Amino acid sequence: VEWKNVTRLCSTKPLLTVNGEYPGPTIAVHEGDHVEIKVTNHIADNTTIHWHGIRQLRTGWADGPAYITQCPIRGGKSYTYKFTVQYQRGTLWWHAHYAWQRASVYGAFLIHPRMPFPFSAPIQDEFPIIF
Repeated sequence: VEWKNVTRLCSTKPLLTVNGEYPGPTIAVHEGDHVEIKVTNHIADNTTIHWHGIRQLRTGWADGPAYITQCPIRGGKSYTYKFTVQYQRGTLWWHAHYAWQRASVYGAFLIHPRMPFPFSAPIQDEFPIIF
């Protein structure tokens, strides 16, 4: 998580980004995958990441709400989220869960089924849209 100048609609503004991207990177996994994501906080404020819709089965500390399931990640520090995606598939999202950071620190979280669907594959030029 870091500040970066981002240009949209002919205007440049400093925004919080992830890996310098706004919105943040899309995370794509398969049902049953073990996920490890290291978050390094390069800003002065605390931060956490919430994996919206991910069932945290026996990994509640990886859910992200600051001071509820985990201590926030302090500036200059890192935390590695570890969890297994179980019994779910679909298009979800992740976002910062500290103050107003979720306004620009977010991205898609795609869970592909372990067994493929019994119909043709989607068009490869499609991409997820987050509202």
